[in-house]
Amino acid sequence: MAAHYDVLIVGGGIAGLSLASALAGSCSVALVEAEQELAYHTSSRSARQLIPSYGPAVVQDLTVRTLELIAGRDAELPRPVLSPRSFMLIGTEESVRAEASGHMRAISVAEALELCPALVPDSFSAAGLDTGSFGCDAPLLLADHRQRAEAAGTDIITGARVHSAQRLGSGWEIGAGQEAFQAGVLVNAAGAWADELAVISGVEKLGLQPYRRTAAIVDVEHPLPERSPMVAAADNTFYFRREGTDVLISPSETVPSGPEDARPRPGDVERLITKLNQVTTLGIRGIRSAWTGLRTEAADGVPVAGFDAEAPGFYWLAGQGGYGFQTSAAMAELAAAQILAGQGAGHGGSTDSPAFRTAEALAATRWSIRR
Repeated sequence: MAAHYDVLIVGGGIAGLSLASALAGSCSVALVEAEQELAYHTSSRSARQLIPSYGPAVVQDLTVRTLELIAGRDAELPRPVLSPRSFMLIGTEESVRAEASGHMRAISVAEALELCPALVPDSFSAAGLDTGSFGCDAPLLLADHRQRAEAAGTDIITGARVHSAQRLGSGWEIGAGQEAFQAGVLVNAAGAWADELAVISGVEKLGLQPYRRTAAIVDVEHPLPERSPMVAAADNTFYFRREGTDVLISPSETVPSGPEDARPRPGDVERLITKLNQVTTLGIRGIRSAWTGLRTEAADGVPVAGFDAEAPGFYWLAGQGGYGFQTSAAMAELAAAQILAGQGAGHGGSTDSPAFRTAEALAATRWSIRR
């Protein structure tokens, strides 16, 4: 016998969990995850930084709203999810200017060196600073979403990979693991596997492309000061930030991949260590741990949130790229409103309202998403 729900969410990462939390109490919800644990892939491999100056304009708007929503929850938690941590870009005048946004102000090289004394002075000629950026306690945020969802009756089933999905009557019939489900709305929050889920469901895929991004925790001779900003190269060749007495580093690579349990490739972290030991005085001595996640993107680099153009009741919540955590609460808020309103309800509000423009920019029906 199939279990019946109003909404079935496929994917137990930050996208799926935040939507389950946003829908809590408004309808019956189940969330299925292929792995034995939630947030196993990209969501457990985040840089844990929410940066309002990072990404396209619509992503920056979603980030500001997400920060507002998370800050509103922090007062109710045993410890805050957010902690102030500035974000600094360094590079040439041209590269910093190209990457900076309205949330970032230009600062002098002297100011940059004061904020991060580990930088070698001659290694960059320009800098920008985003003081509205925050560190994010990702495990706490994920746990809070799960607790809120389950407290409202959401059923979470792990170790249940979707193997079949078809449109029947006014809803969907889904097979996942050993279970069978029926739901009015099927939400595709499957991350790097989002296009694969679409194919299983008989839905045209969107051409979402996963990209590798590696990071490591390294032991350093000279730890960064407690209030150091996260530092990124404007040419996207590295970033680093404090992680206790250690340092988190990344080569910021964007290498196409298939959907997989990604692992670091030999030499990637070692080459970055050589570079960082030239442009900083950190004195990196060894690698404590390293991992690789997949950042899945649409053709236009903007996340996807909306009902499919052709398949009734199939909702896309995917393609977040490197913006998953920083847009999560705002995207879940939008997705929950659209799902509860129904497929034919439109985006809501006047056509010149910010909410309408955001929904239009994220819609799965937009032409710019097709590869």
